[in-house]
Amino acid sequence: MTLRKSVMLAKSTAYCMQSPRSTPLVDVKQQTPRSELLAILMEKSVRHGTFELSSGATSDLYVDAKQTTSDPRAALLLASVGWQLVKDTAAERGKRVDGIGGLTMGADWMALSIAMGAQLENPFNELKAFSVRKSAKKHGLHKLIEGNFVSDQSVVVVDDVITTGASTLQAIQAIKSSGGRIAFVVVLVDRQEGGRQAIEAEGHAVVPIFTRADVCPLDAGRSTHFAAV
Repeated sequence: MTLRKSVMLAKSTAYCMQSPRSTPLVDVKQQTPRSELLAILMEKSVRHGTFELSSGATSDLYVDAKQTTSDPRAALLLASVGWQLVKDTAAERGKRVDGIGGLTMGADWMALSIAMGAQLENPFNELKAFSVRKSAKKHGLHKLIEGNFVSDQSVVVVDDVITTGASTLQAIQAIKSSGGRIAFVVVLVDRQEGGRQAIEAEGHAVVPIFTRADVCPLDAGRSTHFAAV
C-alpha cells in the first residue's frame, strides 16, 4: 500500500482515535511476542488522518508497515509470531508448507523473518523464502519469482497490509502460473476493507496477525477475524 499524495506523518499525528495519554498499550510485565510486536506497529507504522491509497480510495487509516517489518526487534518478534501462526494454520488445515513469499516489496522482509523463525526453531527446517517481482526481469534469467522457489511447491503467500487484496492476488497469480500451489495467505495487518473477502473468493484462506480492530481499538465492532498467537 502506497500513498499517491504527499502526506505529513508528523509525530503528533493521532493514532486511530486513541486517547492522547502516553500510557503503554500493555503491561510490560505481561508482554507476549504478539503484544510487543503490536506495540511497535502502533508506534512506528499506524497513523490516523485522511490518506489517498494506491487504489485511489480515501481512508482514515494508514499503516506504513515497512517501518515495522524492517525494524530488527520487530523482525525477531515477527519471526516468532509469524512462524507460530504458519505452523498452527498448516496443522489445522492439513497443509504442507515448502516456501513463503509474496509481492515485492511489502512481503519481502516479512517472508524472510518468518523463514528465519522456522530456522531458529529447527535448523533442519527446509522452509524457503522467495519474492515475486511486479514484472519479469528484463535481463539475465528473466525471472518473475526471485529466491528459493521451484514449481510444485506448496507455499504461504504473505503481505504486510491488505486493503483491496490486489497485490496479494497478483502474487498468487504469478505463483500459480509458475507452477506453485497456494497453502493459505498470512498478512500482518488486514485493514478490513474487502481485501480478505476478495482473496477468499478466489479460494485462498486469509489469516491476519492483526486487524484494523487491533490497531484501532475503538473500531472493534468492525472486527471479522482475529489471529490467536
